[in-house]
Amino acid sequence: MTDEYFMQQALKQAQQAFDENEVPIGAVVVCENKIIGKGYNQVEKLHDATAHAEMIAITAAENYLGNKYLHNCILYVTIEPCVMCAGAISWAQLSKVVYGAVEEKFGFTKIGKNIFHPKTFVTGFVLQQDCAALMKDFFVRKRN
Repeated sequence: MTDEYFMQQALKQAQQAFDENEVPIGAVVVCENKIIGKGYNQVEKLHDATAHAEMIAITAAENYLGNKYLHNCILYVTIEPCVMCAGAISWAQLSKVVYGAVEEKFGFTKIGKNIFHPKTFVTGFVLQQDCAALMKDFFVRKRN
């Protein structure tokens, strides 16, 4: 399995958010090439500012493993995590974060990559165009 394959799975989650009129961000947590947690933004649906895709996927993965730590797990998320989600990623001690497109306003890179656990490897721009296009389409639709 490749980063592109798992990002496609995160994009399916993002499409579900899009279809539900939520900001289209999706995430999956992978352990040993198996998806153990998935999520999409549900902020509007749940009336919860913390119901981001990453938070939901992390919680699902922690429940699956029965552990608050996600060592040896990878988070795939369509858009660069915000600072809140980066904090949760750090606390969960994920081994790797793979994101699709940058988040111009609220992305963690505005603060710096040191926000993650020191052992967390970060890579970006996997299926960047597909991830960015879904966000662009969503906001064009919202404005019309």
